[in-house]
Amino acid sequence: MTYEEFNHFCRQLAATTYVRQWGGSHVWKVGGKVFAIGGWEHDKGAAFTFKTSPHNFELLREQPGFRSAPYLASRGMKWIQLYDVSKEEPERLLYYLSESHRLVFLGLTKKKQNELGLNQP
Repeated sequence: MTYEEFNHFCRQLAATTYVRQWGGSHVWKVGGKVFAIGGWEHDKGAAFTFKTSPHNFELLREQPGFRSAPYLASRGMKWIQLYDVSKEEPERLLYYLSESHRLVFLGLTKKKQNELGLNQP
């Protein structure tokens, strides 16, 4: 997956915003909270960082091409970085990005969720 493909996918998720920060990384947010980062390269290749469930964190951090996310996981947060995209199927990464979006959204206040219009029946 390229950064262009990453940005295209994240842009399609509901109520997202985009900013370049932290050394030019592609940062995607929902409700003002980060859910995905494209950047923080490991050995200059593309890298993608996202929030996970505790179960997926334990599962992924031991798999080839994945690691606990620099800075975030060291602070006790359940974030993973895919630093070797050649070892991962794009569809599975898209699933984890979608799941990260959902997890971050669910962590927002009910008021903020309603403001974003994502809790509508």
